[in-house]
Amino acid sequence: MHSLGLVVAQFYDDLATEMEEHAHEAAAECGAEITDTIPVPGAYDAPLAADRLARREEIAAVAVLGAIVSGDTDHDQVIGRSAAKGLTDVSLDRDKPVTFGVVGPGMSGAEARERADKGAEAVETAVDMVEALA
Repeated sequence: MHSLGLVVAQFYDDLATEMEEHAHEAAAECGAEITDTIPVPGAYDAPLAADRLARREEIAAVAVLGAIVSGDTDHDQVIGRSAAKGLTDVSLDRDKPVTFGVVGPGMSGAEARERADKGAEAVETAVDMVEALA
């Protein structure tokens, strides 16, 4: 059984809760277990938490969940690029899968809510990567 870490961006808390539920269901279906979860304020904050989890020897992979919704500026694009780059760096620096289950940027709140199942996809991808790299 693979032990996974989970980082959940809480900025859109109802969506975060739903994504986390999907993640736990997917882990059970994949024969994995989410052993540690770190809630963070938003997607921008996820790389540090993912790094802390990825440092733990018992954690095989980290799945990151959250939503980045567009507004009146391009702030969502900046946050999305920064979060993705930071998480990629963690994965490469720690030699451990870190999956990107963050919906957005460039979508409305309603569009983001329609993609709550990305929580499951992030966990499924984490398990697939652990097995592919074994």
